[in-house]
Amino acid sequence: MESMLNKLKSTVTKVTADVTSAVMGNPVTREFEVGRHIASGGPGLCWRIYNGTKKSTKQEVAVFVFDKKMIDKYQKFEKDQIIDSLKKGVQQLTRLRHPRLLTVQHPLEESRDCLAFCTEPVFASLANVLGQWDNLPSPVPNDIKEYKLYDVETKYGLLQISEGLSFLHSGVKMVHGNLCPENIILNKSGAWKIMGFDFSISSSNPSDAELKYTCREWEPNLPPLCLPNPEYLAPEYILSVSCDAASDMYSLGVVMHAVFNEGKPVIQVNKHDIFKSFSRQLDRLSSMNPALLSKLPEEVREHVKMLLSVSPTVRPDADQMTKIPFFDDVGAVTLQYFDTLFQRDNLQKSQFYKGLPKVLPKLPKRVVVYRILPALTSEFVNPDMVPFVLPNVLLIAEECTKEEYVRLILPDLTPVFKQQEPLQILLIFLQKMDLLLTKTPPDDIKNSVLPMVYRAVEASSVQIQELCLNIIPTFANLIDYPSMKNSLIPRIKSACLQTSSLAVRVNSLVCMGKILEYLDKWYVIDEILPFLQQIPSREPAVLMGILGIYKCTFAHKKLGIPKEHLATKSLPHLVSLSIDNNLNLNQFNSFMMVIRDMMNRMEAEHKTKLEQLHIMQEQQRSLNITNPVSSTEEIKNTPSSGNQHMWSKPFVIRLLSGLALSLLSQVSLTLEEKQRLAKEQEQAAKLRSQQPLAPQTIKPAASSSSQTKDLTSSLLNSMTSLNSLSLAGPVRPPPVQGTTMSGFPSSAPMVGPVSNGFNPGMGFQTGGIGMGMRPSGPGLYGGMASTTSTPNFGALTQNQGPSGLTNRPPNMSALDNLFTPNKPKVPLNQIGPQAAAAAGGGSPWVSQFGPGQNAQTPMQGGAVGMGGVPSGFGMQANPFFSPQNFSQPAAAPSGVKQSASVNNDLQDLFG
Repeated sequence: MESMLNKLKSTVTKVTADVTSAVMGNPVTREFEVGRHIASGGPGLCWRIYNGTKKSTKQEVAVFVFDKKMIDKYQKFEKDQIIDSLKKGVQQLTRLRHPRLLTVQHPLEESRDCLAFCTEPVFASLANVLGQWDNLPSPVPNDIKEYKLYDVETKYGLLQISEGLSFLHSGVKMVHGNLCPENIILNKSGAWKIMGFDFSISSSNPSDAELKYTCREWEPNLPPLCLPNPEYLAPEYILSVSCDAASDMYSLGVVMHAVFNEGKPVIQVNKHDIFKSFSRQLDRLSSMNPALLSKLPEEVREHVKMLLSVSPTVRPDADQMTKIPFFDDVGAVTLQYFDTLFQRDNLQKSQFYKGLPKVLPKLPKRVVVYRILPALTSEFVNPDMVPFVLPNVLLIAEECTKEEYVRLILPDLTPVFKQQEPLQILLIFLQKMDLLLTKTPPDDIKNSVLPMVYRAVEASSVQIQELCLNIIPTFANLIDYPSMKNSLIPRIKSACLQTSSLAVRVNSLVCMGKILEYLDKWYVIDEILPFLQQIPSREPAVLMGILGIYKCTFAHKKLGIPKEHLATKSLPHLVSLSIDNNLNLNQFNSFMMVIRDMMNRMEAEHKTKLEQLHIMQEQQRSLNITNPVSSTEEIKNTPSSGNQHMWSKPFVIRLLSGLALSLLSQVSLTLEEKQRLAKEQEQAAKLRSQQPLAPQTIKPAASSSSQTKDLTSSLLNSMTSLNSLSLAGPVRPPPVQGTTMSGFPSSAPMVGPVSNGFNPGMGFQTGGIGMGMRPSGPGLYGGMASTTSTPNFGALTQNQGPSGLTNRPPNMSALDNLFTPNKPKVPLNQIGPQAAAAAGGGSPWVSQFGPGQNAQTPMQGGAVGMGGVPSGFGMQANPFFSPQNFSQPAAAPSGVKQSASVNNDLQDLFG
C-alpha cells in the first residue's frame, strides 16, 4: 500500500503538462481565463490550483484542475473509481454553502483530458504551507516556501475548522470522513476552508436524536485516491468499521498536532499493513506520553489529548471545541467578529469599529492586510458605516508600502473620495491628508484627492470650512505649486470674501498666512496683498489677520515687499486700518510696530539708493572739474600769428565747449568746492592780466564786417548746440577741430531727442535767433562770482524777442533766498521776469550782473537756468522738469541784427 502511494506521488510530481493543453477542451475555459499554477490540494494533492479571472466580470477566482494523465497507469475500472470519487467530492462541496467551507464559483466540468471547477481565490492548501509540495510548480513559489503561520492565524484557523465541523455535524448531519491538511484550503484572505468531501457520509436517520452513519470497510487494494488518508483517520474507522461525528473530532486532534509539529501527524501508519499498525498505536494512544504533545501550546494540550482518545465518547464535540479558552485570543476573537459582521446591526458594528484601532497594532501585518482590510473595505457600500470604517482603513494604509497601498487600498478609496455625505468623511480624509498625498500617485491626487479638498473649502457647512482651513497648512508643502496657485488659493479667497461667518473669514486669513512661504514673491504681491484691501469687514480678528499677512510677507526672507509697494499701497492701507475704532491698545500697538518697521526699512533702502547715486554723481563731477582748467591753459599757450586772426572756428568751438562743461560741472558743487574753484580761477585771471594778448589778437579786422558777423553767428550756433547737448543728457566732448559750421544757424533741428526719464523724447530746433541765455552770475552758475570766469552775453541779446515778452531786467531777489542757509530753496518758476522796479533791489547777487542785461530771448522765458536746481538733482531727475518750457516759437527772425557790443562781449569773454 505504501509503495502504491509513493508511486502515485512520484507520478503526480513528474506530471508537467502545460495547463493550456490540459484544460484546452474543458468548458471552464469558455467563461474563465486560466492563469499561473500556484498550489495543490485535495486528496493526495491531486488537484492543481491555478489563479484565474472570470471573462465577463474580471472577478478573480481559483481554477482546480485534475489532469487525467496522472492515472493513466491504472486499469479502466480503477480510473473510473478515481474519477467518480473526485466528482462526488466536488459535487458535495458545490451543494454545501457555509463561510467555513470552500465556496464554489463554477461547478465541475469534465473534458477528455481533465476535470475542472472554479472556487473563490485561493492561496494554497494547509499541506503546502506545512511543507508538502507535491504537484506544485517547479521551482516552488517563494510565497509558499517562505510562508510561516502566525499564532493568531493558527488559532483562528483551527477555530474556523471547528466551526465548519460544527456546521457539518449539527446542521447537515454529515461526517466529513477525510479531514486532513490536504483538504484544508487557505483562501487569499488567509481564512481556512474545508474541501475534499470525497468520503463524506450522511446520516441515515437525520431526524432522529441519535444519528447513525454507515461506514465503508477499508479496502487496501483500491487506488490511494479512492481511500481517505489513514494517518488522520480515527482508529474505529479501521478496526471496527464504524464512524460518527467523533471520528472527525479525532481527525481534528491530529490536524492540530500536525500544525504545531511541522506537519507531522501524531502516529506514523504503515500503509502496507495498516491493521497491525493501528493495533500497535492503540496502546500508545491509550497511555499518551506527555512528550508526544510537548510541541503544542500548554493551554490546548489537554483538549488535544482528549481529541486523540481511543474512546469516541471522551472526545469533545465541535461546538465544545469552539468555546475552549485557547481560542479566546484578542486577535482570534477580532477575526471571528469580522466573519460574523453580516449578522450584526449598524450600532453593534459601529461600536466594534470604534475599538478596532486599539487591536490592529497587536495583529501581524499580513493578517491585517489580507484578512481584516477586505472586510473593512466591503463596508464602504454602506454610507452610514464609512465614518467608522475609514479611520481603520487609513490606519492600515500607514503601515503599508506605497505599492501595497496602490494595489490593495486605493481602488476601494477612490469612490469614497467623491462621497459628500456624511460630512465626517471629509474631515477624516483631511486629517490624513499627508498620508494620502504621500502615497497616492500624482494622477490620482489631481483627479481624486485635491477635488475633495476643494469641495471641503466650498462646503455649505461652516464647521467643515473652518476645519478644512485649519488642516490645509499641515499638508500644503505636499501640494504642487500650479494646483495651489490656480485652484486652492482662489477658493480660499472666495470663501473669505463670500462667507457670512467670522470664523471662516479669520481662518481663511490664518490659512493664507501659513501657506505664504510656499508661494512666490510676485504672486503674493500681485494676488494676495491686493485681495486684503477687498475684505469688507472690520472686526478686530479680521484686521489682525490682515496685519499678520502683511507682517509675514514683509518679514519673510523669500518674499518681502518692495519699497515702492510699501510707500504706495501697503503703508496707506495699514495706516487706515490702524485707526479703526474696533482695535484695542495692544492691537493698535501691533499695527504701529509693523508700520514703523516698514517705514524704517523703506527709509534705509531709499537712503542707501540716494547715497549711492550721490557718490556716482560726485565721482562724475570730479572728472569734469578738470575740463575748464585745460581749456584755460590752451588759451594761454596758444601762440599769436602776426596779422592772421587767431579766433578760428575750431578753436572757438573747443573753447566754448570747455567753458560750457565748466559751467555745467558747477551746478551741484558744494560751497567749499565753489570757493576753491573761484580762487583758482582768480589766480588764472591774474596770470592772464600780467601777460596780456596783443591788440591785434583781440580786435577783429575793421576792414571786414562780414568776419564779425560770421564769428557772431558761429558763437551763437556753437552755444546753442552746447546748450542742447547739456540738456540732452551727459556732457559730450567738444567738436573736433576742423568742423565746418555755417555763419548762421540753419532751420533744421540739430539736437536729438531729449528724455528726462518720465516724458517721451523731444527735439530742439535751433532756427531763428538762437539761444537766449540768462545773465551769468552766482544765481545761474552756483555762486561763482568771478568776472574772469563768467562770460557776459548781455550784448548779444539786445534785440527784441516776440511781442509777448517784456524788456524788463529779471528780479534776482529770489536768489538771496536760494543761498540763505535756513530758508527753503526757491522753485524754478519763481526765477522768472519780475517788475523793473525790483531789478535793483540791493541784492548783492544782482549787482554782479551789470547794466544793460534787461532783454530776454524767446528761450529765456523757459526754465533753462539751473541755479534753482537742488544739489544732487540733474535736469532729467527734476520732478518739475517740463518739456513745454523748451518749445520754440513757430516763426523766428530770419537772422541776428549786428550789434556794436559784439566785440566788447567777446573781449569780456576772452579776457
